[in-house]
Amino acid sequence: MDLLIKNGFVFDPLNEINGEKMDIAIRNGKIVKSVPDRTSKIIDASGLTVFPGGVDIHTHIAGAEVNTGRMVRPEDHEKDFVRKTAITRSGVGYSIPSTFTTGYRYSQMGYTTVMNPSMAPLEAKHTHEELNDIPMLDKATYPLLGDWWFVLENIQKGDLEECARYVAWMLGITKGYAIKIVNPGGLESWGFGRNVHSIDDQVPNFCITPREIICGLAKVNKMLNLPHTIHLHTNNLGIPGNCSTTLETMKCLESIPNDGKPIAHITHLQFSSFAGEDWGSFHSGAEEITKYINNHDHITFDMGQIIFTDTTTMTADGPFEYTLYQLSGHKWVNSDVETETSGGIIPFHYKRKNPVNAIQWSIGLELALLTKNPWKVFMTTDHPNAGPFTAYPKILAWLASKKAREATFKRLHKKAQRRSLLPSISRELSLYDLAIVTRAGHAKALGLKEKGHLGVGADGDVAIFNINPEEVDIANKYKTFRRAFSNAAYTVKAGKVLVKDGEVLQTAAGKTIWLDVKTSNQIEVNEEIKNKFRTYWTVEYENYPVTDHYIKNSSPIKIKADV
Repeated sequence: MDLLIKNGFVFDPLNEINGEKMDIAIRNGKIVKSVPDRTSKIIDASGLTVFPGGVDIHTHIAGAEVNTGRMVRPEDHEKDFVRKTAITRSGVGYSIPSTFTTGYRYSQMGYTTVMNPSMAPLEAKHTHEELNDIPMLDKATYPLLGDWWFVLENIQKGDLEECARYVAWMLGITKGYAIKIVNPGGLESWGFGRNVHSIDDQVPNFCITPREIICGLAKVNKMLNLPHTIHLHTNNLGIPGNCSTTLETMKCLESIPNDGKPIAHITHLQFSSFAGEDWGSFHSGAEEITKYINNHDHITFDMGQIIFTDTTTMTADGPFEYTLYQLSGHKWVNSDVETETSGGIIPFHYKRKNPVNAIQWSIGLELALLTKNPWKVFMTTDHPNAGPFTAYPKILAWLASKKAREATFKRLHKKAQRRSLLPSISRELSLYDLAIVTRAGHAKALGLKEKGHLGVGADGDVAIFNINPEEVDIANKYKTFRRAFSNAAYTVKAGKVLVKDGEVLQTAAGKTIWLDVKTSNQIEVNEEIKNKFRTYWTVEYENYPVTDHYIKNSSPIKIKADV
């Protein structure tokens, strides 16, 4: 049945529509110019705000590290469980929800597309099995390639064309979407009990540096014509003074021609914007970081906004998790995936009265509010590292309302208040801005042409919220705004109404999006490559490829490479 959404206040930044009262028509899961009223299902959106379906560029929702986090934290399950209904399945988990609960909760907030940002290639099959289990959402996943030996070997040889062919091959056999780089060189060093501490440190055994890995893979990304840039977790993450490393990283990418387009996406930038020499002198580096970003066009970032709550940290950055273990003394899991990546998991509680945590909270908001162009910054919590994704409406309220920020700010540790830039920032994001930082900007940065907007040909993914922009000043009525964005009035996925007033009406299986990249000389899996797998890994090559039966609803994007 056709769907017609009538008379809503539409915010569609990719099509430069800013609160215009208009209709949205959907047929066969796609947005069209019009459908007949008399034969269509009608949603009366009069007095309501209409956004494209939400897109999340970075959220840890599936795979081995997430599943390990679930096993390590039974207490996370006990305090938050979801009962089975006639439509939905039961589930558990506050900071690491079970697969079905993840889909329901995103959909209830108006989200329709999410990207899982960390997948060890050896664990791709497991990751896709979990992605299959997450309903209501289209999704994709990024394989970890920054410390993969095939990449390091070819960068060492200076053969970026061969490196590009191997990256294209691995994206295909793991059904991945983007090149993920975590603490480049640091993960390989971690296998020897070490780390790298600058982008010019030597990586053990390979005689290359993080700078060469970052720039090499950025060039490979361009050779392959991938829709998203490299997705970069910087060196020295979570360490006082790391803002200088982040600035050096951004500067090193200036040498790559970009035609005014982004070259790299720096993820959870809050964790990479620390100034000071130690935790005693720790303060925000957001002003210096955003000054650079405001004057250059080759970087986008997501916030990694801290939420004051109990959560679970998990990352492929094994050295960082060990550092966090030393600081906190909490239970700790370390994981090393052969010649690909490392990882770790630690429970953590961010507290208002902890001066470091409070300054971290301020840094995330400073980064977003001091960045002049909203198309460069995307709202995330690096779920669950800085807090669960269910806190997104709270962050949106902080971004939209100085009053909301002040209500939290006055409860912070006094030292954090003295070192915060927030009191000097009066900027408040509009609904149009919020549509950019939660969907349009994400989709544009990801190169998802059918997502993040409501133009003809887009996927019929729509979020409708109970906010009348003519009557409600979201900066003053931030609690009303927060409630509205916590429970969507309607979430429409591919033309189907999945959620109404925060209640799941029906479920649907989303697509798994991946890249099918064609190079001029495809990697041929011969006996030499199979022998390399036997030498480098403890399993045979045949354990790697994610065959078609692992993906329920496969949606490949075909890419023709320049190599």
